[in-house]
Amino acid sequence: MRTLTDQLAQYAAYHRDRRNIATHFIGIPMIVLAIAVLLSRPAWTLARLPFALPFTLSLAWLLFGPSVVYYFALDVALGLMMTVVSALCIACGAWLAGQSTFVWLASGIGLFVIGWVFQFVGHAAYEHRKPAFVDDVIGLLVGPLFVLAEALFAFGWRPALREAIEAKAGPTHDRAAPAATHRRS
Repeated sequence: MRTLTDQLAQYAAYHRDRRNIATHFIGIPMIVLAIAVLLSRPAWTLARLPFALPFTLSLAWLLFGPSVVYYFALDVALGLMMTVVSALCIACGAWLAGQSTFVWLASGIGLFVIGWVFQFVGHAAYEHRKPAFVDDVIGLLVGPLFVLAEALFAFGWRPALREAIEAKAGPTHDRAAPAATHRRS
């Protein structure tokens, strides 16, 4: 299994423009929340077991559970933080799934579509490179971890990890669009 540094550096290589990263700070949380919303229906209460679970079980738990196990395998601290983020997404998703069918579908599909629009605009307009998951589907799982790590790096968390990622992927930058040339007649 690749290390945390390897996974984040590979993902980061597709995300070196700060503006593209900014679109991911919006798009990825929207997509993750959308998945939690859409997969929170149907939900089952397992009250007939010898013990009662304090929550209802849904496909969201079946997807997010193995995801956080993977995050823990990469890094315990980030795994713990992603567990909290995942639990919050599932709680919000379950609440929205408990609303009317219209609210459930409109919020889930709306968040999903708008989140992907942010992703693709970031790559097309700023990065000028395809998304990481096109070359490696694990990028779909690493994306949320990347956003969390980038947010933590902004607060000075683990500078050695950030430096190791930048040593492999290169530094972030603001690639300005070429200035328009105006012709005088």
